Amino acid sequence: MAETDRGAAPPNHWLRLMEARAVFELGSVLAAAPWLRMIGRGDNHPVLILPGFLADDSSTLPLRYILRGQGYWVDGWDLGRNVGPTPHIVDGLIAKLQMMHDRHDSPVTLIGWSLGGIYARRLARKFPHLVRQVITLGSPFRINPEDRSAVSRIYDRLSPQHIPLVEEALPGHDAGELLVPASSIYTRSDGVVRWWQCLDDEGPIRENIEVYGSHSGLGFNPAAIFAITDRLAQKPGEWKKFQAPPGTSQFFPKPANWRPTVAA
Repeated sequence: MAETDRGAAPPNHWLRLMEARAVFELGSVLAAAPWLRMIGRGDNHPVLILPGFLADDSSTLPLRYILRGQGYWVDGWDLGRNVGPTPHIVDGLIAKLQMMHDRHDSPVTLIGWSLGGIYARRLARKFPHLVRQVITLGSPFRINPEDRSAVSRIYDRLSPQHIPLVEEALPGHDAGELLVPASSIYTRSDGVVRWWQCLDDEGPIRENIEVYGSHSGLGFNPAAIFAITDRLAQKPGEWKKFQAPPGTSQFFPKPANWRPTVAA
């Protein structure tokens, strides 16, 4: 019987222990500086970065600092700790996206880490005219209610605070394809969610980008940051799938695309 028939189990014990690597990934952010200089300066378009489950804007501070230095108008979500889709968070996300779009008179790139990426995709599906592209980091947008992650117990305890009809407010993955370019950055050694839950279908404006690292370190993983800056540098209407530059292919394994057998 396929794992998806009974609900996916969380990553194994060893992968969860390996999440401690995030400390070293944070320390390696400086190593990304030469790569980032290869990309050049950005075009000043607005970028909204959403934190993962139980995290707040402090977790995305290194990424925001780097992207601001690259020449983008980057902002955090300003909604405190991410405890799931509460009315405060759902309403605040919609208002923040609309405010950034109106302030800059430009579609906004959404970058979401883990649960933040699920929000980002939902926002893009609901308001495609406000969104330039979506980039997710270890976001299990394929997770089903019966699936379990390393943080499912905590999420379940907080669920009474969540809005009961989140699919109506912000439609999820089953509501149809995204109309904006979407890049899913993931790692097979994810110790929080199952890596294949982060995979998108193959398509002309959809892609998966695999890196080596931990779930908890994706926001300051040098390879992930390089991929993000490469995605941000694309001009509107000229989106192309990510290609690792010469000399960097060893940092980017050949990515997988979603297929039902990958979860078996």
